[in-house]
Amino acid sequence: MKNTEIENMAEKWFEANINDVNANWFDLLRFKTVGTDLAYLDECRKCVAWLEDWLAANGFSIETLGPKEAPQIIYAVRKGESDGTALFYGHYDVQPADVEEGWNTDPWEPVIENGRVYARGAQDNKGQVWASLQSIKACIDSGVPLPDLKIVLEGQEESGSDQLIILLEKEPERFKADVVIVCDTSMMEGYRPVIIAGLRGVSSISLRLDGPDYDLHSGSHGGLAPNPATVLAKMVSGMFNQDGSIAVEGFLDEVKPPTEAEINLAMSEPFDEIAYKAETGVLPTGGTIGVPPEIRGALLPTIDVNGFHSGYGGPGGKTIIPAYAEVKLSMRTVSGQDPHKCIDSVRKHFESRVPDGMRISVADSFPGKPAFKVAVDSPFVIKARQILSAMHPDGCAIKYDGASIHVVGTLSEISEGDTVLAGFGLSEDRIHGANESFSFKQFKMCFDYTVKFLSEIGKEI
Repeated sequence: MKNTEIENMAEKWFEANINDVNANWFDLLRFKTVGTDLAYLDECRKCVAWLEDWLAANGFSIETLGPKEAPQIIYAVRKGESDGTALFYGHYDVQPADVEEGWNTDPWEPVIENGRVYARGAQDNKGQVWASLQSIKACIDSGVPLPDLKIVLEGQEESGSDQLIILLEKEPERFKADVVIVCDTSMMEGYRPVIIAGLRGVSSISLRLDGPDYDLHSGSHGGLAPNPATVLAKMVSGMFNQDGSIAVEGFLDEVKPPTEAEINLAMSEPFDEIAYKAETGVLPTGGTIGVPPEIRGALLPTIDVNGFHSGYGGPGGKTIIPAYAEVKLSMRTVSGQDPHKCIDSVRKHFESRVPDGMRISVADSFPGKPAFKVAVDSPFVIKARQILSAMHPDGCAIKYDGASIHVVGTLSEISEGDTVLAGFGLSEDRIHGANESFSFKQFKMCFDYTVKFLSEIGKEI
């Protein structure tokens, strides 16, 4: 089939089926699939059954993988009509959501407003998953030849993809593919498509510093008892040099500096500081002073305080010296860094600074996975960029992203194929926050791209 014929057939299918597409999308959003909380495990099971019924009805052979005591993995396979094998990865789990957290409406009941669908998971990742699945159905129903397809949908992406990573390493043959397709990233403002050239790794650690046996009266004990909040704050501050760079001993030892080609690629799309301030309310002044935001926001490692708690935080005051203080940290790692060694260096930083009579302990830690880079010169990335460039007058950008998708590096390695990271999110979608949304325009862009890309895969083998 010619490309124009495929596009016309897909467009007609979408127009004829839009009501069913949206109704089913909304049903998918109503499942409270909070994968990090076992209280929602039954909701995850219902969602898995619902998705598997849909996939089976569209010609896929289904297996449900992983332990039943956790959100399970959907593994669906369909024999294609053209050459090659494409593996599509996505996730059905979402972040927690509650009306009391600032939502204007019930986060589990989709609402349409100004061309956007508001609900938890509307974008991340149910919206992009559902748009991609609809593109597959449109091709099947319209007789468009497709490659062999493997669909992998998991329910633990938001918490590290533990079970999927175990399965990848235990049964690698299941996941062999010529190309891995991931639609879980974002565009630039103005709906300009982006192919992600690389992601940072992510690790985390939580520490607790204990001092007095109980909260002390600040009048009787002020100036005598060490204050865990003050001491821990100094430890945290000591992780950084005056210029904002990381001072933790050993943390940067294995960093591979970005190559000239990587720096040139990162700098090819200038960072818009005004747009960033409009989006976030602050200027991009974090990180190492003197390093361009294009580099420090994606190609350099970071350590960030995610939360700090100690003492009394209720109304009014409470004149105490708290018994303990806690800090939660995340680390974004880059090429060359071993996540386990990074966590170990941070732990040692705190342990080496504990005053006599106080105790530091690790509440929990998550080493995560290393940073990941895409082969931007692969024929699949080149083809994807051609398709996406036609969707915007400024073409498709290629850039590094400072975020992480835990499983992508392992999945890419195990598959032995190329990986294409091209998603359709925008900052205004507010993923992970209150009033998450996804516009119908973004949904349709995801649909159009996936139709065109899947129909072209066989030609690149």
